[in-house]
Amino acid sequence: MFDIKEQLKKLPDKPGVYLMKDENGEIIYVGKSKSLKNRVSQYFRSQKGHPPKVKAMVKVIKEFEYIITDTEVEALILEANLIKKHKPRYNVLLRDDKSYPYIKVTLNEKYPRVLKTRRVIKDSARYFGPYINVDAVNQTLATIEELFPLRKCKRNLEQNNERPCLNYHIKKCLGPCTGKVNHDEYMEMIDQIVLFLGGKQDILIKELEGKMAKAAQELHFERAAKYRDRINALKNLAEKQKIVSTSDADQDYISMAISDDKVCIMVFFVRSGKLVGREHYILEGTEDMERSEILSTFVKQFYSSTSFIPKEILAHENMEDSEVIESWLSQKRQSKVTVKQPMRGEKKKLLELVYKNALEYLTKFEEKINRDKEYSQKVLNEIKYILGLDHLPKRIEAYDISNMYGVFSVGSMVVFENGKPQNSGYRRFKVRTIEGPNDYGSMQEVLFRRFKRGIEENQMLKEQGISFEKGKFSIFPDIVLVDGGKGHVKAAEDVLVALGLNIPVAGMVKDDKHRTKGLIYKGDEIYLEKRSYGFKLIAKIQEEVHRFAISYHKTLRDKSMVQSVLDEIPGIGKKRKKELLKHFGSIEKIRKASVKELKEVDGMNTKSAKSVYEFFRKKKPVGNY
Repeated sequence: MFDIKEQLKKLPDKPGVYLMKDENGEIIYVGKSKSLKNRVSQYFRSQKGHPPKVKAMVKVIKEFEYIITDTEVEALILEANLIKKHKPRYNVLLRDDKSYPYIKVTLNEKYPRVLKTRRVIKDSARYFGPYINVDAVNQTLATIEELFPLRKCKRNLEQNNERPCLNYHIKKCLGPCTGKVNHDEYMEMIDQIVLFLGGKQDILIKELEGKMAKAAQELHFERAAKYRDRINALKNLAEKQKIVSTSDADQDYISMAISDDKVCIMVFFVRSGKLVGREHYILEGTEDMERSEILSTFVKQFYSSTSFIPKEILAHENMEDSEVIESWLSQKRQSKVTVKQPMRGEKKKLLELVYKNALEYLTKFEEKINRDKEYSQKVLNEIKYILGLDHLPKRIEAYDISNMYGVFSVGSMVVFENGKPQNSGYRRFKVRTIEGPNDYGSMQEVLFRRFKRGIEENQMLKEQGISFEKGKFSIFPDIVLVDGGKGHVKAAEDVLVALGLNIPVAGMVKDDKHRTKGLIYKGDEIYLEKRSYGFKLIAKIQEEVHRFAISYHKTLRDKSMVQSVLDEIPGIGKKRKKELLKHFGSIEKIRKASVKELKEVDGMNTKSAKSVYEFFRKKKPVGNY
């Protein structure tokens, strides 16, 4: 048994990371300190000075672990990684799954391409970004495509034996695949693009203006007109980026607004002196934290997840561990990064603007929450009244069955809480015990498995204290909706009664055009006014549960067909099968392809292409490929 008092005596006076655990061994908090002995001991001394959140956490701590590091910077990095991995419930978590796009210039290729990517890898290419506004990336790429006839394909240009594609014929590509392109001329375009993307628009425009004047003097008016169009397009694109700094450095400006238990952190992204975008982040569960701690927590989590680190990070106020964070970010960037709080000048003014934006967004965010609550109350009250329920149906679970003539039968479960879909609660079921097109039996199997699992989880929670929060089968709905009529409702009710559960069941019925019509409840059909809140919610739930079931059914069906069809073809192994699907995208397109088209796939030769071609000409198509 873990003896906390004894283990506290053994703590080293060294930097490191500590992990607090509950009675189930689950990590509930991760922290770091330059002295593990001092920091961890503080939790278990007199709790008079502890905020409520820390007091609540200490009550459930049953053991702890620690990892010693050589430096405080190493501890900070490890802390950020462990928080990201375990998502402890007492840590403030930055719930941000954004992956920002970059513009990539493939300088590692003889004839480089310019494309959008969300992955930055060490491949000798040149990356520009990250761009916060995806539309700005697309617009920039569209302008580059319009002005510079670069290649876009992934062809192997070393062979130089392929026919040029349509882009060559409509003069959207010089056609390096023909082997007739002047490499210096091509690279001149790439150099101009790199100048532009690097924020050196003025240099590029002056260079192009010189070439335009020279072309005009030599009476090459068509070439001069191309330079003119290129200059105008670049000027228009450059004007849309607001200059906010006399410096051409890359900077992030960070400020935050606090209201009750919510924090809005706003970040302005400045690249080469121009404001290229902004982003907001809402943090919850910060009510007992100091402002400097909140800011530090955000910065550590935010920059541990991004591949780009700016030269300067400018904050509206001081942050905890600023020197350690500065050292860590400098290591990550591999050059000096400064983290500071400007007290005057243009940087201070811009931070005040960032704060105003954070405050405005937080206000609007809270207003939206209030509006959503009002809307939710109206919707749920209406359904409660229509069905005569005893309480609001705050949690609704809906079920649907999908199959093709009894094959690949699947069930779907979607969850709506307070009138909104909760994707984390969605579940899919393969029907195991029912054969043939038996919707009632399939529905009963799915419901039995779902609620039997929930009963078991609740029993284990009661007897052993084991929580199944991640599965959430232990949370039961206020009402069950099934896609179907009286027979489906009766089948569902029989399962719930057999399990000893008293949960109301209603059926969602459709009209002749397969659109939501009303509900079946206690044997009666209830008409829903199409303009009502209740109708709109039921229609949304019915559409969602049907979509979720169909998508799973299609996945299983396609997977099965891929396995059963391609695996039957002589000479087509795992690798060739993968390349065929990658190239054509579907079995149907493979079936229609000619021998010549099949030979174009990586790894295919004349013999294997003929094998595929002849296989599909001999075999009659079955079902939908």
